[in-house]
Amino acid sequence: MTSLNSFPWPPPPGIPLIPHWNGHSFVMGGESCRILAYSAANSHWSDDLTSLHETEAGHDHPIDIASRNLAIASMRRLPGNAPVILDVGCSSGFVLEDLKTALPQASLIGADYLRGPLEGLAKRMPEIPILQFDLRQCPLTTACIDGVTCLNVLEHIDDHTAALAEIHRILKPGGIAHIEVPAGPSLYDIYDEHLLHHRRYRLAELTALARNLGFKVLKGTHLGFLIFPAFYLAKRRNQKKASLSPEAKALFVAGQIRVTRRNPLFALIMSIETALDRFISYPCGIRCVLVLRKA
Repeated sequence: MTSLNSFPWPPPPGIPLIPHWNGHSFVMGGESCRILAYSAANSHWSDDLTSLHETEAGHDHPIDIASRNLAIASMRRLPGNAPVILDVGCSSGFVLEDLKTALPQASLIGADYLRGPLEGLAKRMPEIPILQFDLRQCPLTTACIDGVTCLNVLEHIDDHTAALAEIHRILKPGGIAHIEVPAGPSLYDIYDEHLLHHRRYRLAELTALARNLGFKVLKGTHLGFLIFPAFYLAKRRNQKKASLSPEAKALFVAGQIRVTRRNPLFALIMSIETALDRFISYPCGIRCVLVLRKA
């Protein structure tokens, strides 16, 4: 395993110095910084949406707990006991927190496109190196990462093919990527509009894209299968609200997240579904989930 002290960190633009990670910050020529920034531009996400997610969904929304548990299960497939894992789209760091607890020997790296959430994460998890970059043009060197978690990120990227190709490039041979995206193109509604999704996905199409890029598909499944009938009806209802004002849509979406977060039956169903996921693959659901390996 390559420790983070000797990890091949690329120099940021305009700085002809190789960064060194000392365990709590990056050092370059006597100067230190907490976040290595490689790119900063407009994103199909925002600080306001981060605040919405933290306020309404928090760390304990049932579907997000299930989502993180599936990602951890995928990272447990990695060979060795001290892998380097990159969480792409780390935002406030909920996935990183769970990975740290579940895989204490792993070396973790957080990356996102927006600076705002990373500033807070840097203070809360000072032991985690943090990068700011555009996944379509990832600055990391080829074959330097053992595992990648990428939860609900690709739908925010216009060129998702380029983004997934970059994940394949930076993975070491045998490395594993855990990808999660919203499912069901026909169910795109005001929720997706407000969260700035470019698209929802069909699992078969995402699987084909991954294979075309050179990945071996270890598993393709869905998250939210057991609640899919209720979800389907809710999405169809939401599509009839397209004429609402942006302000009304924002309030409606926040309310939906809040209600599902506090529903104990929802939490029980999701825990049962996650437990069964080890044995079966679900044919439909709220989100598509792929576990991929680089040959």
